[in-house]
Amino acid sequence: MPGNLGANSKLLLSVTGVIEAATGLALLLAPAFLVQVLLGAAPDTPVGTTAARVAGAAVLSLAVACWLARDDVAGKAAKGLVTAMLFYNFAVVATLVLEWLRHGTSGIAFWPVVAGHIALGVWCLACGLASNRIADR
Repeated sequence: MPGNLGANSKLLLSVTGVIEAATGLALLLAPAFLVQVLLGAAPDTPVGTTAARVAGAAVLSLAVACWLARDDVAGKAAKGLVTAMLFYNFAVVATLVLEWLRHGTSGIAFWPVVAGHIALGVWCLACGLASNRIADR
């Protein structure tokens, strides 16, 4: 079981690293396009574009952390990172769904992104719970 846990966490951190790297790079290089497909409207001010690029840098940083931690899933830092990504994924879902409920804002990629973050969040939760069960033994 511990081997499967490690493989599952390694795969989670690897997949998360790749997905968030692509997202972060897209936000840095083409923020208007990514925001348009996600929310249905491009940022229409330099401030909005700058905020999207700052978010891209943050997401790219998460990607790097996930990618580098994937080979040390038994370490406390990797476990902390899985917990942080759990919070991040569900915070993204909550933020997007609240925006949709309040303003009806959504683009073509909105629901796939929400579903993806739910799936990644559940995966983080499963890895975290399994890790805690192993540690309690």
